[in-house]
Amino acid sequence: MNEIKICVLGSEGVGKSALVVRFLTRRFIGEYSSSSECIYRKRVSVDGRQVNLELYDPCSQPCDGRPSLNDQILWADGFVVVYDISDHSSFITAKALVHLIRQVHLGTTKRDVDSLIFLVGNKQDLCHLREVGREEAQRLAAESHCHFYELSAAEHYQEVALIFTKMMQNACLDSKAKERRRRPSGSKSKSMVKLINNVFGKRRKSV
Repeated sequence: MNEIKICVLGSEGVGKSALVVRFLTRRFIGEYSSSSECIYRKRVSVDGRQVNLELYDPCSQPCDGRPSLNDQILWADGFVVVYDISDHSSFITAKALVHLIRQVHLGTTKRDVDSLIFLVGNKQDLCHLREVGREEAQRLAAESHCHFYELSAAEHYQEVALIFTKMMQNACLDSKAKERRRRPSGSKSKSMVKLINNVFGKRRKSV
């Protein structure tokens, strides 16, 4: 796999952009525009291999030319679905997103995405305002067969880095498994089908 595409999804204000920028730069920035979307690009090492990472941070508000949610899901290799532990409505949105990802991939691409969906409860530093219990989120993760993390993008760089690193490792393993299934028995061909990035001309940021 030469490219890994990760889509970060969730309601407005849950901290999607903060998580992405925290991972890429180690810096925490609390305020972002919810009416813009970006694809961040970075060359990273995954288990000793150099790959091109693309992180898609879609706008939370309706915007002209924005790809549909299904298109966003089909574009990505992995998904970080974020909710705010102090906003239960954002958890309801996250739950719907997790179910939609599984529905789209199982119905359209026949992919097993169990290892490629990460449910992330953000803003753990606001635990005194908690509306989403950890047990409730763990139950959703278990029912949906996805990974679960709870953290604060403002305070926990190492945990943010762990999420994206684990996601990239899982995406690489998933790609290798698909290649083994696709290759004819006895074939020594190492060619791979390279996915073409066609995210509708969204602006890119290299970091």
